[in-house]
Amino acid sequence: MKRSIKIAVAAAVALTATSAFATNGDHLIGMGAKARGMGGAAIGISHGAESALANPAMITSVKGTEVSFGGTVFMPDVEADIGYGSKKSDADLNVIPEVALASKLSDNIWLGVGMWGTAGMGTDYRDYATQMNMVTNLQLMQFGVPVAYKSNGFSIGVAPILQYGSLDINYVTPLGADSTTQGVAQDFGFGYNVGAAYEVDALTVGASYKSAIDMTYKGQLSEASSQFGINGGAGLSDHLEQPAEIGVGASYTMGGHTLAVDYKKIKWSDAKGYKDFGWDDQNVFIVGYQYAQDNWAVRLGYNHASNPIKEQSGANMMTPGDYDGAALNMLNLLGFPAIVEDHYTIGGTYAFSKLVSLDLAYVYTPSVTEEYDTSAMTQAMGGAATSSIKTKHSQDAASVQLNFNF
Repeated sequence: MKRSIKIAVAAAVALTATSAFATNGDHLIGMGAKARGMGGAAIGISHGAESALANPAMITSVKGTEVSFGGTVFMPDVEADIGYGSKKSDADLNVIPEVALASKLSDNIWLGVGMWGTAGMGTDYRDYATQMNMVTNLQLMQFGVPVAYKSNGFSIGVAPILQYGSLDINYVTPLGADSTTQGVAQDFGFGYNVGAAYEVDALTVGASYKSAIDMTYKGQLSEASSQFGINGGAGLSDHLEQPAEIGVGASYTMGGHTLAVDYKKIKWSDAKGYKDFGWDDQNVFIVGYQYAQDNWAVRLGYNHASNPIKEQSGANMMTPGDYDGAALNMLNLLGFPAIVEDHYTIGGTYAFSKLVSLDLAYVYTPSVTEEYDTSAMTQAMGGAATSSIKTKHSQDAASVQLNFNF
């Protein structure tokens, strides 16, 4: 049975052409076109069935049964220079699917189900020996069954989560050896999301918590870090844990105008694997605006979270820890450059009837450039054209979602 489930999930993930670049670390800034049109704001404002992962308590806005399905076309633009000229990653297009359903079962109880592509990252320099022919691909998909209860303006919800993940790392080492990571590794993990909300007049406040989900990608991180000489060649573990996340949000509606704000903290520094790679926690700040009329709405948003990948000391191979720091700087910026910070969004909805509506969203992420020290690694390899790696990264994304209400 587990093998059959894995094959089915792998087929769904195969819809993606390359790996995704999510925007808060390796997380998408929002699940669904409505949230993405408002910068990802979704903790203190309801977006119907698509609210299941952001705050499961918010599916209580569904009046009957709502079904939403669609996806996001992600277009990252990444290039890296390790001393032989800048080369562009070919991982520049990705399709991320999403399906969600929520139904009101009684005056107080709602039930939902959904499947979401939630996170991913990667690069593709397979045609460039000067970039170590590095190809990385992390993809995550979550299945959830949200259940919510509401009474007198107060709602609470929980969503058990089954997560599927795949990770593939391939490269040629600085010494010319092929990677020993042996192809794609896959795993399942379990977690949960919980949320609560309170509505009073035009004001809604909400809070949410997402548990960490531990994943093990056999022979990937351990082999890659070992071949790069990290930890004296002993390498790191194969655990890569999606971090815990806590958030609060609020929205206020007056006339057709709604203003929403969210704050989230993503705990990268406590997550297995990410903490070994030196990732820091992210404080995510979101502001979203919506103007809605009977059968249409427009949305704007802004999302900011600082770069979680912090430069590590890598200046001198004779200094303890500097070689590891230089190698991790190289792996982070060449293979997993989740360094973008600011995101500007626009979106809208048009209802064709009371039963059918269409949501659209566009996210623009301006370019950022980071240059980290790799001197200690260069020294150990007998010299190279440069003692640093420079990576440039920007993003564009378009989301579309079709909704049916019964």
